[in-house]
Amino acid sequence: MPLGLVTGLGAALSWGTLDLLSALASRRIGSLRVTTGMQIVGAILIALAAVVTGTRVPTDPFVLIGGALVGLAGAGAYLTYFTGLRIGPISVVSGVVAAYGGLTVVLAVVIRGETLNLVQALGAAAATIGVVLTGVSFDHGLRGRFASPGVVFAVVSLVLFSTMSIGSDIVIDRAPWLEVLLVSRLSNAALSILVLVIASTVLRRQASALIEGTDGAVDGRATRRVIAAVVLSGVLDSAGLMSFAYGLEHAQTWLVSLASSFGPAVTIVAAVAFLGERLRPIQWLGLGGILVGMIAIAFP
Repeated sequence: MPLGLVTGLGAALSWGTLDLLSALASRRIGSLRVTTGMQIVGAILIALAAVVTGTRVPTDPFVLIGGALVGLAGAGAYLTYFTGLRIGPISVVSGVVAAYGGLTVVLAVVIRGETLNLVQALGAAAATIGVVLTGVSFDHGLRGRFASPGVVFAVVSLVLFSTMSIGSDIVIDRAPWLEVLLVSRLSNAALSILVLVIASTVLRRQASALIEGTDGAVDGRATRRVIAAVVLSGVLDSAGLMSFAYGLEHAQTWLVSLASSFGPAVTIVAAVAFLGERLRPIQWLGLGGILVGMIAIAFP
């Protein structure tokens, strides 16, 4: 199995698992608090990994600025994603955001000059359609579910995730992946903390939708379970990012990014295996598309 597919699937496994945790936590304490908590946990873990491996903060201005911009895109992507999960149907928002893999394939070809053979291109298309169908539920009508405000945030998020993917790949050309990840995570955490402080003080009324829960927890208090969910989400996110960044350094961008977008499929499979949920026919079709796509993109 190609390295890019393995590392991308590793990221998908981590990110698909944290989706539900972050969605539930966001509905309790608000998406901005969850995003900030995750980024702090992630920054600490990445910093520890850098210390253990003897990795230092890079001095190349291009890497510093590029890594910071990647962190900015990542912070925006997470915030809009978790906000969408908080106010919209989880299945729809997750499915829409998962389309970032397909968009990244296009950007990798246009911007990075990567190439796919015909079979891989068809596989990428099938996998992208499959992951969207897997994550999207069509009950209660198409118009009503896609008209949800959460979908607007999902579209912004998918663009930012694609930008983060391509940006990371460009910066990793100039420095090892852990150095880039260290810069992006530190800047990401710093920005998230700054935004949270401003939103909680100066702009509290205007930012109430981001810092308050929606399931009756108006005071936004975090229980032990919520804190545990945020910490575990940060751990899973860091693991996914490390797998993703390593893949970008050693494999094709389009393959790593596309495979990493299979998170909703991971969530669905876990729900069936451990929660006894049943899939709708459209979701079975989506899983079939992903399987066909994976087989096709694995061709050399």
